[in-house]
Amino acid sequence: MHAKTNSEVTSVTASSPTRSPPRGRPVYYVQSPSRDSHDGGKTNGSIHSTPVISPMGSPPHSHSSVGRHSRESSASRFSGFLKSGSGKILPNEVSRGGHRKSHKPWKEPFDAIEEEGLLDADGTEKSLSRRCYLLAFVLGFIILFSLFSLILWGASLPQKPIITVQSITFDHFSISAGSDSSGVATDMASMNSTVKFTYRNTATFFGVHVTSTPLDLKYYQLTVGAGTMNYFYQSRKSQRTVAVVVSGNQIPLYGGGATLSSLGGNLTAPVPLKLDFIVRSRAYVLGRLVKPLFYRNIECSIVFQPKKLKVPLSLHQNCTYN
Repeated sequence: MHAKTNSEVTSVTASSPTRSPPRGRPVYYVQSPSRDSHDGGKTNGSIHSTPVISPMGSPPHSHSSVGRHSRESSASRFSGFLKSGSGKILPNEVSRGGHRKSHKPWKEPFDAIEEEGLLDADGTEKSLSRRCYLLAFVLGFIILFSLFSLILWGASLPQKPIITVQSITFDHFSISAGSDSSGVATDMASMNSTVKFTYRNTATFFGVHVTSTPLDLKYYQLTVGAGTMNYFYQSRKSQRTVAVVVSGNQIPLYGGGATLSSLGGNLTAPVPLKLDFIVRSRAYVLGRLVKPLFYRNIECSIVFQPKKLKVPLSLHQNCTYN
């Protein structure tokens, strides 16, 4: 079969009616080289243009649109790879050239567990250290406070109060016949006297609260008079004079008064007597935690002189203090 020449192809093409493309639709031409039979299969210089119409009435996407869509899809994939489980981009997962490094999602749970374990260990160590510090602080405070209290107690012991009995004054002393509550007849003694002594607090940093046992005035083993000292508070580095009334009324002697000489009920001979009492002094150095207590046991020998009624008898040299 004889192949058509270039002139024939041109004539056919010119004579054949050309279908006009639909209005409103762009026409695209595809150029393809035709082979020349006379050239032995070599490519001819003439080029046929065949219109190509888009089936949807719109032109196919250009290279720019394709490139834009490809860039957007690649950027979305790239950003998806960079997002970690917490929603943040991890800078270590992308190399300098913009390529994603090898991502191992199976390591993330183990890393999270390991990190939680480290955080728990750190929190436990911090709580234990705080408890240790608190316990050490409490123990240190107790030790220091106890040591301070012990020092105060030791410093307060030498600062004992000083008590000095000054005198005793007899207002009257008489013996009379009578009977006790059961009706037994016996001699009865009545007397009234006043004992004075000074109390001095030598402490430099605390006051004292002072009380005493009853002041007993005895004739041998018989108590012929008694008196009670009132409570008082003595401030630091101060002193006072205390007066206590010692008296007795109708005290049965039960034969003990046989040696007492009397005339008309009044004694005519000296009478040996003994006065004794205990003074208690308590200090509050540090509230009620440090409370030193001081005792003074006082004994005085007295000789009553019938001719010295209402005359103070000095007892400075006749008393002992224990």
